[in-house]
Amino acid sequence: MEILRATTTAGRAGAYYVRIQAMARKHQIPLEVEFDEHDTSDTKYIVAIDNYLPIATCRLYAIDDAKVMLGRIVVLPEYRHQGIGTLVVKEAETWARELGFTTSVVESRDNKIPFYESMGYVADMEQKIEGETFTCFRMEKNL
Repeated sequence: MEILRATTTAGRAGAYYVRIQAMARKHQIPLEVEFDEHDTSDTKYIVAIDNYLPIATCRLYAIDDAKVMLGRIVVLPEYRHQGIGTLVVKEAETWARELGFTTSVVESRDNKIPFYESMGYVADMEQKIEGETFTCFRMEKNL
């Protein structure tokens, strides 16, 4: 398995494939909702590849000069609970630091909060985000 910074069309297609399989298909999320205004040619993506198959992804984009949003962090169901999500997030954080960001932000579903806490993120339970598909909480980590 390898963790890649998806800087090509093929790499971005891998990120989109994982999101379609694990989110749009599983949770019946319309593509217009799953792929939003933050999916642009400037958006950065991390993709985990097993052999030739994309199996996990994360996107990152600037909130401001200091903060980066990590989102759409997804691992295909058959690859979960193997540490792949952690590897993808760590690579996204490394890339964000290289780009000059000092704070990483995630908007986590409540059942995923312990995962992010294990990686050093702190939840703001007062910042509840009611999305179209999930209720999330803002979490931050100093990079």
